[in-house]
Amino acid sequence: MSRSTELLSLSSELLPDNVVFDILTRLPVKSLIRFRCVSQSWNSTITNPIFITKHLDLAYSLSNINNNGYLLFTPLRNFLDPTPSKEWTSFVYNTNRTLTQISRFEIPFPSNFIIGFCNGMFCLAANNDDSDEKDLRRSLYLWNPSIRKLKKLLATRPSDRAIFGFGYHPQNNDYKILRVTFAIQQVTRKPAEAEIYTLITDSWRTAVVSVESFSASDSRPNGSVDQVYLPTRLCFNGALHFIAFSGDHKFILSFDINDERFREILLPENYLEGIVKHFERLAIFKGSLALIVFGEHLAEMSDICYIWVMKEYGVVESWARKSVPMKQVAEFFSCTINGELLVERFTPYQSFLFDPESLNEEILNIPMPEYMIYTPNFVESLVLLDR
Repeated sequence: MSRSTELLSLSSELLPDNVVFDILTRLPVKSLIRFRCVSQSWNSTITNPIFITKHLDLAYSLSNINNNGYLLFTPLRNFLDPTPSKEWTSFVYNTNRTLTQISRFEIPFPSNFIIGFCNGMFCLAANNDDSDEKDLRRSLYLWNPSIRKLKKLLATRPSDRAIFGFGYHPQNNDYKILRVTFAIQQVTRKPAEAEIYTLITDSWRTAVVSVESFSASDSRPNGSVDQVYLPTRLCFNGALHFIAFSGDHKFILSFDINDERFREILLPENYLEGIVKHFERLAIFKGSLALIVFGEHLAEMSDICYIWVMKEYGVVESWARKSVPMKQVAEFFSCTINGELLVERFTPYQSFLFDPESLNEEILNIPMPEYMIYTPNFVESLVLLDR
């Protein structure tokens, strides 16, 4: 036993247990992993679910420093070697609009599908062969890079197509995965079905994908849902959000992570009028639910971006539109805390931040990403340590 470890062990014997507990909750994850070796008592404390929850809550409160959020990305794969990269890099986006690298880590396998990231944990998928994202012979994993622990989840039922969402339930300190499956080959579409995974129970259970009453007459009976768009998933306000269809009725489907109910949020009326849509994404714009639409203005024959913001959550009358010119946008990743759009353009091929108020662009001095994730808070977590 080293001298420093002996001093730690002696100090813990002289201090009340609640004081030791409080001190340990304020330490970084790497230190806590080492301190598990100090004593059996410390190991028991650090791996206790109550301690892990307290440590995560405190890490969040301490992470609210003066920055504009964090970027996580993995570099674009080489066309000579199409294997997805395992290396991820995280940056803090400073208030002076610069990026500072804070960590690098490797995922245990080349993941070609990132379901989500929240509270220090990735939800990943890996195909069992070289098939594309439509193939459902894939394995799901939870990965905590801070403690380098990987958890493979139980298998789910096969289907033609599956859409995933990943979120966190703070009241129960539980991570949940929503898997919505639907058929795409049938002339008469079968209603979508859902499965919900919870980390606490480490199990899947089925759920009915339906909305009690649709507001549109062109929707399916009994509130059934036919199809959900893959690129539009968003975790906001304690719910997962997707753009979905019920018959010819297009809407935002929300799944409340707490009560596990599906609800309908109406899209802006005639929101595609006057443009040819290239693609659309859900986002969080300055604390509000938003729909970002990229397309071509029919009258002016120029690239345009419509930012539809729902100022009052769930109230369709509160949708408000802002129109800004944006050229050759290839992909939209997210919005920053300040409302800047994190996007990727075709020519030249680069990632940049776009301010819809000033119309200024800030080119990101990072390699081109294969995937990019923006998060307001980036914390290390001990989740999975107790399993």
